[in-house]
Amino acid sequence: MADPARRVALLTHSFPGETATAVARLVELATASGVAVVGDRDEVAKHAGLAAGSLTLAEEPRPKVDLCVVFGGDGTILRALACFADSEVPVLAINFGTVGFLAAAERVEAEPAIAAALGGDYETVAMPGLEAEVGGRRLTALNDIAFARRRHGRVAELSYLLGGKEVGHVRCDGLVAATPSGSTGYNLANQGPILAWGVSGYVVSFIAPHTLTARALVVAPDDILTVHNAGGRDPVDITVDGQPAAELASGDDVEVRFREAVSLLAQMPGSNFYRRVREKFGQVAR
Repeated sequence: MADPARRVALLTHSFPGETATAVARLVELATASGVAVVGDRDEVAKHAGLAAGSLTLAEEPRPKVDLCVVFGGDGTILRALACFADSEVPVLAINFGTVGFLAAAERVEAEPAIAAALGGDYETVAMPGLEAEVGGRRLTALNDIAFARRRHGRVAELSYLLGGKEVGHVRCDGLVAATPSGSTGYNLANQGPILAWGVSGYVVSFIAPHTLTARALVVAPDDILTVHNAGGRDPVDITVDGQPAAELASGDDVEVRFREAVSLLAQMPGSNFYRRVREKFGQVAR
């Protein structure tokens, strides 16, 4: 149980027509409780049909709020978690996407979930992340860091090392390092294992390996992953939570490190990870 919110940030996906009713109801409930709802310029523009002053413009990129409410899918939720990384602001999401694995509630449950959240009736889960430094830039992922060959490019030849020792060297379409929350994304498509929330560690899996022996590996949290792109091969693209971020040149290395508690995800009391897996990925859980 948290303290009741006094100021809430709003973040929605790219289809305001789908979220208009939920946004209006959030503003109504917040106004009745004396809670201010703020959004950036994009949010204010998307929901301009609301009564004047209902959604306040937040000038700063990361406004000072008690809670962030998201109406969208996992991509929008990840954007909110990244925005409020390394802060004490929980992100509570209502699923308006396809899977919505990170969401606290489905859209039909939006009103009771919002009312509970505004009153502080929610639990938080500390979400770990992965970090890599490329070209002097620090990249932080909540779901995964992927290394993938370019479209129409040659097959990649990647190796990875743990503790300074090579574990795998494979011709493939790429490689994915995923957190527990990200293990149900790209890693799952690679037939990698699902890591339960609360597991301290991450998983490494190859994308379409050209071998019968490449297997996904669960890695201890203190072990540094080094990904190497073989000399003479094409550069591979690096994506962070599905977004283009950098490239790994031929013959170069990148180190990936695990980080505990990067962001806070808000959930309804009594939420169960394994029930979530069954409901979202029933064909996997059965």
